[in-house]
Amino acid sequence: MTKRTMGNRYFQSSRIHKIVAGTAILAIFITVLSLVVYEGTKKNVTLGAGGKTVEFKTHAKTVGDVLAQRDIEIGSHDAISPSATTSIKDGMAIDWKQANPVAINMNNDSTTIWTTKSTVKEVLEEAGVELADHDLVEPSLDSKVEKKSEITIDKAFQVTLKDGKQSTKVWSTSTTVADLLKNENIQLSELDRVEGDQEQLLLPKSVISIVRVEKVTDVVEETTNFDVKKRSDNSLLKGREKVVREGENGKVRKRFEIVTENGKEVSRKLIREHVVAHPKAKVVSVGSKVALASASPKPSTVKTASSSKTSVSRGNGSESGKVMYMNATAYTAHCTGCSGVTATGINLSANPSLKVIAVDPSIIPLGSKVWVEGYGYAVAGDTGGAIKGNRIDLHVPSDAAARQFGRRQVKVKVLN
Repeated sequence: MTKRTMGNRYFQSSRIHKIVAGTAILAIFITVLSLVVYEGTKKNVTLGAGGKTVEFKTHAKTVGDVLAQRDIEIGSHDAISPSATTSIKDGMAIDWKQANPVAINMNNDSTTIWTTKSTVKEVLEEAGVELADHDLVEPSLDSKVEKKSEITIDKAFQVTLKDGKQSTKVWSTSTTVADLLKNENIQLSELDRVEGDQEQLLLPKSVISIVRVEKVTDVVEETTNFDVKKRSDNSLLKGREKVVREGENGKVRKRFEIVTENGKEVSRKLIREHVVAHPKAKVVSVGSKVALASASPKPSTVKTASSSKTSVSRGNGSESGKVMYMNATAYTAHCTGCSGVTATGINLSANPSLKVIAVDPSIIPLGSKVWVEGYGYAVAGDTGGAIKGNRIDLHVPSDAAARQFGRRQVKVKVLN
């Protein structure tokens, strides 16, 4: 091989290397250029998801494609803004909120909803649940909602609370009477009681009655009446009485245990009694002497059970004494309703001629010696149902004498 031939071969080899190198450089240039062009055609996107925000570039055509690229599965209740079919624009902000199931328990009913709201208040507003001022919500309205959260609503209702003498309308979400008392901070003493069963379920318009019971001690002083002791006295005419000693009331101190319910006394129990002063009896002498009168025009005698003698005559009433004018009638021992024996024990049936008059003892005391105009001296020894006040009835021996006497006003003088 000549030197010329060898030179040609070297030249050809060098030329091939240059062509290959140029081709490689061109390929690299084209690749780099393509990459630059490809990257340059991507759009800037901001994605908010799960509380985090990321920025990136994408060739995705729609919002749904972007989420798919990020391995986000879209649920039927999820919230996407803008919608999944929206075309991607450079600088677009995409917000995706995953819906969570939330159970709402109210009035013994439970409903599950899917929501993307973040707080209890927002969830209830979305569900159309209206709350009153006194309703109880658990958890609180500003609590965050998490996956599979439960919201419990106790709707408030009005009940009547009667505490002692006071009656109040209160709003309650309690289930039982006991719960209500606890929630209202009602304190009960050992004696207080609640009407009905405290475990009874509360309903709207229920009435809860609390009886406030108090036990107190009361000390009072009472007067005890004295007794009246009567004793027979044959020195007094029958029908007369004489007070020998006035009575005196006693005094006793009593201690009572009193139970009140709502301020009203319901029981009183005597627990102790102490005599402060004993009563002293009143002593009265009761006359037992019986007077006997004679109607003879001549001076005669009035005999008594003690055999004492008193002169009684018709006379003219010249003796001194209390004078009064009275309406007089006459009666016999056998008149209608008469027994024949006077109130002082004088037997008129056996002695039809005795001078005895029936009187009102509050006007003329029984046993008094009297003078009656047109009748003479007599003894006030009888009473009668119709003989009241300024009226007397004169005993006469026969019905004819009674009719003859009739009714008249007479002068009467009480001699003793």
